[in-house]
Amino acid sequence: MTTQTHDVDHELIQAAAHVAQTRCRGDNHTMAAAGRTRDGRIVTAVNAYHFTGGPCAELVLIGTAAAQGVYELDTIVAVGDRDRGVVPPCGRCRQVLLDYFPALKVVVGEGDRIRTVPVTDLLPESYVWADHQLDAE
Repeated sequence: MTTQTHDVDHELIQAAAHVAQTRCRGDNHTMAAAGRTRDGRIVTAVNAYHFTGGPCAELVLIGTAAAQGVYELDTIVAVGDRDRGVVPPCGRCRQVLLDYFPALKVVVGEGDRIRTVPVTDLLPESYVWADHQLDAE
């Protein structure tokens, strides 16, 4: 595992925190995510919680970005409602983020320990779905 860190994108954290404060309501939407596109734009989303499960904010962000024509993200962060601050992605999201964006940077940590790390650091010795697909002939 590398321990490479990158500059923290505070504007991205603020964008996710703003969405968490203004758009997360009740139990259905409790997390917000913000992603920085390769061309510098910010895309935001919220989770869609349901007792049967539901997509996390990071996964909704992938779909939202695609709907806006964005297929490459540079950095992502998730922030919880009720001033919970930066929340690291769950295991499922880590795997999906790695498969969609293997060079993605993820903001993690809390307080003065907030840092930006490669998604690969969140899944050491990970399974990469694309590496195990049979070539179509």
